Amino acid sequence: MTTVLIVDDQALQRMGFNMLLEAQPEMTVVGEATNGVEAVRMTAELRPDVVLMDVRMPGMDGIEATRRIVESGGRSRILVLTTFDLDEYAYDALRAGASGFLLKDALPEELVAGVRAVAVGDAVISPSLTRKLIDTFGDRLPGGHSPQQQRRLDGLTQREREVLTAIAGGWTNTEIAERLHLAESTVKSHIGRILAKIDARDRVQAVIFAYDTGLVRPA
Repeated sequence: MTTVLIVDDQALQRMGFNMLLEAQPEMTVVGEATNGVEAVRMTAELRPDVVLMDVRMPGMDGIEATRRIVESGGRSRILVLTTFDLDEYAYDALRAGASGFLLKDALPEELVAGVRAVAVGDAVISPSLTRKLIDTFGDRLPGGHSPQQQRRLDGLTQREREVLTAIAGGWTNTEIAERLHLAESTVKSHIGRILAKIDARDRVQAVIFAYDTGLVRPA
C-alpha cells in the first residue's frame, strides 16, 4: 500500500486529490496539510511514501517544506505540483530534493502514474523535459561543488562517468544503450550504482550533480 500526504492550501484541490488517490486500490491518503509548516510536521509523524506538494502556499511554501523534509533524512519522496511548465518554482523544487514535478492540470491518470513512479524511486520528469530544464536554467550551473562531491565524482568508473554524462544530456536508457553499445539491463545497473555512489535520490538529482561538479557544462 502506497501512503500519500496531500499538501495544498485549497480545500477543493485537496478533496479532488483525495478522491482520486483513494479510488486506487493500492493507495491510501494518510493526511492532508494546508501549508509548509504542517507538511514538515505531518511528514515526520506519518512517514508517508509520497508527499504531494503544492508550491505556492502562504507562510512556508512548498520549496522550503521540500528542503526541510529532504534534509531530515526521511524516506518520504516528494512530488511537486506547479501551475506553470518549468517555472522557477519547479527548478527550485528539484534543487531542494523533490523527485519530480507535475502540472496542476495534469490528467488524473498522469497524477496517479506520477505517485506510483515516485513511490518506487523513479523521477517524474521525462528525458525531453530534462533537456528543457537544463536549457532553461543551465546558466545557473555549475555553482561550485564541495570536496565531498568531488570525492563522489572521483569514485565513479570511466564507464559510469559516460553513463552519468548521458543522463545529464537527457538521454533515455534505450538511447544510452544504443550509443554506448550496452544492453539496456546493463545501463540500468550502471545507473543504480551511480545513484548510490553520488548519493543521489533519483535521476533528476544525478543530472544536477553532473552539472554542479562540472562533469557536464551548459551549452
